[in-house]
Amino acid sequence: MRRIFRALSIAALTTVFALPAFADILDNIKASGVLKVGFREDARPFAFVGRDGKPAGYSVELCDRIAAQLAEELGLPGVTVDYVPIKASERIEMLMSGKIDIECGSSTQTLARREKVDFSLLTFITGAEMLTRTDSGISNMETVAGHKVGVLGGTTTERGLIAGLEQRGTTAEVVSVSTHEEGIALLESGEIDAYFGDRALLILLAMDSASPASLKLSGHFYSYEPYALMMPKGEDGLRLVADRTLAALYRSGEIGEVYRRWFGNSKPSDLLKALYITQGLPVE
Repeated sequence: MRRIFRALSIAALTTVFALPAFADILDNIKASGVLKVGFREDARPFAFVGRDGKPAGYSVELCDRIAAQLAEELGLPGVTVDYVPIKASERIEMLMSGKIDIECGSSTQTLARREKVDFSLLTFITGAEMLTRTDSGISNMETVAGHKVGVLGGTTTERGLIAGLEQRGTTAEVVSVSTHEEGIALLESGEIDAYFGDRALLILLAMDSASPASLKLSGHFYSYEPYALMMPKGEDGLRLVADRTLAALYRSGEIGEVYRRWFGNSKPSDLLKALYITQGLPVE
């Protein structure tokens, strides 16, 4: 019996000391007055660097609103947002190591990712599309056979592209890039013949490219991408504040103003409208 008790005690102590130093983010924020936000610099219009050199975008605005809600709920005069630039390939590691408290970009919620991190309510919904040159002769996944196709590395789109090609028996060379801008530059120069990414991102990337008229979308969705804000595993307090903030935006309809600010005159899809309705959870 003593041996069993001792073993259980050691196990309990090991568990306690194994807990990360950032186990209670809300306590850290209350003590420091700072919310560490990881943001992508190349995920326009969700997260990017504005002309004034400051973080901007749809997801960034959502995080600013969450910071304001945190200040109110924690009884602080304000919460300073410390924006930390991150890459798609390192975002989960940054959360797990405590370098950032929340990630605001265009991250797809998946079951595999939920094994490592937690997610807020959904913030957007889109799907992977393909951008090509108008003279490429490429119109769908089958016609990319024998061509070079680009995609942002370390994303669900990259994994989906590789799996989709394999399922169709289509042989194409997949070129992983570190930024969307790099991918568009390769597409325009002819070094790749198609570029895959989330449709909302590709539309704006094409509009901002050197020759918008020379680029076109395939008109097909190749995946389902439900976006949400990522947080460290087990931080229920922070997640609840984030969810309260998002649900209030959805219920009030104020999310429409946020959408127009970053997507201009483009209308939200019926699927996105449904998301705003279903994710506008009641308070009681």
